[in-house]
Amino acid sequence: MVVPRPVLTQPSPGSPFVLGPTARISVAGPGADAVGRLLSEALADDCSRDLPVVAEPPAFGDIAVVIAHGEGAHDDGSDSAEGYTLEVAAEGVRIGAATPAGAFWGVQTLRQLLPAAGDGDGDRDGLTVEQVRIHDHPRYAYRGAMLDVARHFFTPAEVKRFIDAIVLLKVNHLHLHLTDDQGWRIHIESWPELTRIGGSTGSDGSRGGFYTQDEFRNIVAYAAERNVTVVPELDMPGHTNAALASYPVLNPDGVARPLYTGSDVGFSTLRTGDAVTRRFVRDVVREVAALTPGPLLHLGGDECLSTAPDDFVAFVEEAAHVVAENGKTPVGWHEMGKAHGLPAGTVGQYWDFTTPRDRSAEYAVTFVRGGGSLILSPSDAAYLDIVYAEGDPIGQDWTGKPTTLRDAFVWDPARVIPGVGDAHILGVEAALWTETVGTIEEVEEMVLPRLAAVAEVGWSPAPADTEPVEAARDLDEFGARVARLAEHWDATGTRYRRVPDVPWPEPVG
Repeated sequence: MVVPRPVLTQPSPGSPFVLGPTARISVAGPGADAVGRLLSEALADDCSRDLPVVAEPPAFGDIAVVIAHGEGAHDDGSDSAEGYTLEVAAEGVRIGAATPAGAFWGVQTLRQLLPAAGDGDGDRDGLTVEQVRIHDHPRYAYRGAMLDVARHFFTPAEVKRFIDAIVLLKVNHLHLHLTDDQGWRIHIESWPELTRIGGSTGSDGSRGGFYTQDEFRNIVAYAAERNVTVVPELDMPGHTNAALASYPVLNPDGVARPLYTGSDVGFSTLRTGDAVTRRFVRDVVREVAALTPGPLLHLGGDECLSTAPDDFVAFVEEAAHVVAENGKTPVGWHEMGKAHGLPAGTVGQYWDFTTPRDRSAEYAVTFVRGGGSLILSPSDAAYLDIVYAEGDPIGQDWTGKPTTLRDAFVWDPARVIPGVGDAHILGVEAALWTETVGTIEEVEEMVLPRLAAVAEVGWSPAPADTEPVEAARDLDEFGARVARLAEHWDATGTRYRRVPDVPWPEPVG
């Protein structure tokens, strides 16, 4: 019925709710008006209904959004920061939550329960929802999607389109990979050549582009209105050729590197232990931290194959402390776990396989021992740039096999790294690297429906400890719920891949 699967769903007998022509959205409580207006906008897109938002008690046939203490839906009766209750009866719909975030996620559930459109002649009485009561709250506080805008640039409007797609799945963090060898996408006032030169191109010589600071603030604000926190990533000391091409002074020989549009990794590095590099890192972190009200700032730190091991450790420790000095919690890919002097509470992002290889689990555990937590992004399940099937024209295959919908669905974060359970896990994230992905339509097709699977892994209750993951995650049942999502994707013009394992609706037209 809904993706992600709610904690508790109780169908009720009786006549269904009908979204009629006189329906309104009744709001009460702090923040409810903003949530109600977002619901009104969504219903206009989903099913061509234009519902007014009113600060009045609900009447028969209305949708009520109520935000108040005690309305959150946690197992022990306490309020959950993102929990909600949703009650559908013939008399109307009621969404209750203790916070605007909880109410907003309740809105996403209601959107999925409602048919995406009425009948073809515009009958405004054609949308019905069976009676049901839902109690829901997320398993993890962090449910993320990463969009790599460094390899291929995506405009502010395209990023907002991506945000609109991910919120339907209750994804609440947008990780923007802003810098890499192929492009630097965020303007830095104290180092303006980073975008003038480093932002001038992209993978395969594609269009360049960058976000002005005002454009970035606008993206952050748009996301925040939808309860999505932006996590900016400034990848360093590797993946830095765009910076090295922009400023000769960052290079040991004082000569700027050529711009790079290929897809190799590991060949670039900032000079470590250098006064100019230190000033560069401090300036860039300071400006980006000031643009980002969210608590996290990502330093990358992966695939630094050209940085001497001791220099790498010294660099990431110093850079992470710079992040902390600017009031943010540092985040780094799990390789940063080679360093044991990171600030307390630094968050690690694990990207190795669901069965850890080499020393990846050891590096990930470093963050936990340092008082931090982990974001799980196993590349053979949650890297959505990996092809769906062998021979796909878009996507990568370095994991050794395609990532199917089943692969993205049948895994559990608490069973990846030995000794690391839910208490040590901040959440999960699906990542889309864009070396081969050049348009927002291609982004959506690579992400959907696999993001729906990762989103459910991050939101829905964990399998019982005694139950195999394969038995707990019913792919057929999940596929039926994804098929309902396709109606909404079609209604909003969102692209997706019609993969096996889903009983897709017949294409319209």
